[in-house]
Amino acid sequence: MLRNIIIGLLAVAVIALGYWGFQEQEQKQVLSINAENNYQRAFHDLTFHLDQIEDELGTTLAMNTRRQLTPALAEVWRITSLAQAELGQLPLNSLQLGKTEEFLYKIGKFSYRTSIRDLDKEPLTDEEYQTLQTLYDHSHDIREEMREAQAYVLKNNQKWLDIDKELQAATEEKPSDNLVVNNFEVMNKNIEGYSEVEWGAGLASIEDLNGEMKRALAGGKKFSKEEAKDVARKYLDLNENAAVHVADTGSGLEYPAYSLVIDDPDHEAHYYMDMSVEGGHPIWFLQERHIRDQNISLKEASDVAQAFLEENGKESMQLIESKQYDSIGLFQFVYLQDNVRVYTDSIMVEVALDDGNVISYEAKDYLINHKERSIDEPVVSLEEAEKSVNPKVAIMEDHLALIENELGDEVLCYEFFGTINDDTYRIFINADDGQEEKVDRLERAERVYDFS
Repeated sequence: MLRNIIIGLLAVAVIALGYWGFQEQEQKQVLSINAENNYQRAFHDLTFHLDQIEDELGTTLAMNTRRQLTPALAEVWRITSLAQAELGQLPLNSLQLGKTEEFLYKIGKFSYRTSIRDLDKEPLTDEEYQTLQTLYDHSHDIREEMREAQAYVLKNNQKWLDIDKELQAATEEKPSDNLVVNNFEVMNKNIEGYSEVEWGAGLASIEDLNGEMKRALAGGKKFSKEEAKDVARKYLDLNENAAVHVADTGSGLEYPAYSLVIDDPDHEAHYYMDMSVEGGHPIWFLQERHIRDQNISLKEASDVAQAFLEENGKESMQLIESKQYDSIGLFQFVYLQDNVRVYTDSIMVEVALDDGNVISYEAKDYLINHKERSIDEPVVSLEEAEKSVNPKVAIMEDHLALIENELGDEVLCYEFFGTINDDTYRIFINADDGQEEKVDRLERAERVYDFS
């Protein structure tokens, strides 16, 4: 009797163990399939967006009006941001793709910086047209490498998990001979030869920005991938069941970071996000979806952006500029310390004007520069500073502001907003010596004035 009981218990244990093993194997298979699907999606989306970048850059070369150029260049910036995110999601961490990442970053930065300029008053220079032509030529070369890689993946049913295993097993003596890997390496090597691209003054190299970010984040608590998922859901106000896919970013960054893809079932779309490992700070995020007709005003959208920052711990941020492109509101905020606008601590937020959702966020400048400062009292009085402003300018408002001068030093200034005819200007007068430090002409857009 006892023997039968023991045999029965052993049989149950064996069955339970077998079932547990089957469940474990099935779970691993499901995770592998999900990972492979995400890699394949990122790769084919990357190829598609690199195609789009070439097409959009080619189109800008034939345009001659601000009405067409501004949205076209803004579209190049948007697509480039997506391509950067997709490249970071591929399991290519062991490859040196820093030049590719930098090239995409600079295309986006150049396009964005040019798109927000009033091209009627400051049209593209001959040098900038040459830059667009050079970028177009180089983007064609990049697209060809990616198309060859895509054709190989499709023809041979190449799995990214297999590519990852090959890269893990590769050594200097015996590198991977996978064609897809070789295409990425050739693409990165070719980009190293693009030094003739004239990006224009003021566009710092991505290595400089990466180094500054690394120093700013050093020493912060290290967040696990699971913790990063929770942070992403909180930032985007999604429930705990929203699917989040996390991968380490590529080797082009000097600081450790995660690339995340977050499902948004309400819009049947994804958010793409980069988050620092140290501190768990979202660096930027972007949602790719169709924006429908406008339903809310730019002012209402600015309130949404302000509330979003406050809910996510970015207190004392003041809106300094707002712009509208089609059904999207773009807002720039700076940190306010002791009633002084700190321009280096800047955050950009985009809000969809169809439903009022935040669809883009960029906080690299804020994360690099933000700190509490000791700000001295102005040496020059407000009245004395006003005398340094062109008398033809009708001054509308004034503030104290901390800006970075051409030498990279922070200087305290009086900030004046004023008009000449129908144009609005932002003028910075040094609060120590009364000299004119900087003058910006603003686009004609709805502004939020602070008369407090």
